[in-house]
Amino acid sequence: MNTSVVLFTSDLRLHDHPPLRAALASADEVVPLFVRDPAVDRAGFAAPNRTAFLADCLADLDAGLRRRGGRLVVRAGDPVAEVLDVARRTDAGDVHLAAGYSRFARDREERLGHALKADGRRLHVHDGVVTAVPAGAVTPAGSDHFAVFTPYHRRWTREAVRAPLAPPRAVRVPADVRSDDLPSRSSVAAVSEGLAPGGETEGRRLLTRWLDRYGDAYEERHDDLAGDATSRLSPYLHFGAVSAVEAVHRARGRGGPGAEAFVRQLCWRDFHHQVLHARPDASHADYRPRGDRWRRGPQAEADLRAWQEGRTGYPVVDAAMRQLAHEGWMHNRGRLLTASFLTKTLYVDWREGARHFLGLLVDGDIANNQLNWQWVAGTGTDTRPHRVLNPVLQGRRHDPDGAYVRRWVPELAGVAGAAVHEPWKLSGPERAALDYPDPVVDLAAGLARFREARGRI
Repeated sequence: MNTSVVLFTSDLRLHDHPPLRAALASADEVVPLFVRDPAVDRAGFAAPNRTAFLADCLADLDAGLRRRGGRLVVRAGDPVAEVLDVARRTDAGDVHLAAGYSRFARDREERLGHALKADGRRLHVHDGVVTAVPAGAVTPAGSDHFAVFTPYHRRWTREAVRAPLAPPRAVRVPADVRSDDLPSRSSVAAVSEGLAPGGETEGRRLLTRWLDRYGDAYEERHDDLAGDATSRLSPYLHFGAVSAVEAVHRARGRGGPGAEAFVRQLCWRDFHHQVLHARPDASHADYRPRGDRWRRGPQAEADLRAWQEGRTGYPVVDAAMRQLAHEGWMHNRGRLLTASFLTKTLYVDWREGARHFLGLLVDGDIANNQLNWQWVAGTGTDTRPHRVLNPVLQGRRHDPDGAYVRRWVPELAGVAGAAVHEPWKLSGPERAALDYPDPVVDLAAGLARFREARGRI
């Protein structure tokens, strides 16, 4: 009986899954395999929130396979060794895998391909599973990737996005393949209290509900901090529990400016993946060095701690950082302004912020986290690398009545209206009653320091 193996990585779903559909089309039996790689832990990629969310995703994937007559096989160890073991025990000649774009993923593919070939077996790598458009499909003349988003977006919108694939009706798995127990969320320590549930079922439900409720208004409301009208799909896209291809098609099927604004965000995700695919060192090195000599020493460390703890004295920054700690997720506008505050107002290395985010974000994606941090820090693809977001103005613009701040900074719950964004200006008993710190830096002083560091003065 002909058998194939499908190695699941960042594609934990049954809907729109090209590797699984290809394996089912060419084999009588398929082994759906997920390998818990200890190298992920050693590389610092397996933060508690992502580990817990992953457990939900694997449980949901296993349940979906069982409804179709199959099951998920889970192993722990080196993926190459575990795939070879499964292939040999089932006499599988073919292994199917979704293409990854990080250096880690590409090294895994290369090692796996060599090992399978030496063993007389074949690896089939399927592109366009993790992203809507494959990373190398859209390139400018004379370069292997687009370094600026706008021309990339222009070309990306003209690229045909393949049609989503239906989930399989049945999956037949060899009966004698050994599997470890599925991991459980309850076994993971130090998980954020408000962490969302993971899995394809929840992700698809969220996509449908968000499109119906907020999809048409996304262009107007995506920066509304208190309104919470963003899709919150990033964790499900990160783990592949929701297909970016399907999300593009479903949004475009609705039409309108809201849908196109949402699709543009999916394009940003693809943009960062194609940059990382071409420049894997951008995960840790400046994409465009600016000669920064980031602040070091005790005071910089104290400022970094205040930022991490949501105690900078700037309410909208602190609110966003506390949302991150509680949910393992942060509103996109919050990510922009907290990153700008750390890298430009405090002039602390973007890598410190990226590391903290990766430690908490359930959607902590190397391509999007690191390259968004670089974009804000001015060392990445931003065409205006010296822009600085003023947290007071940002708060007034995107949280005009202070509802978001009061939700996450209860010390300021009694401060009415827009005054909540500048509590240091309160006076008398009202100011004395607040258990809230003074600003760690004067905004004008921080701006002057950054401009001097970048040679703008």
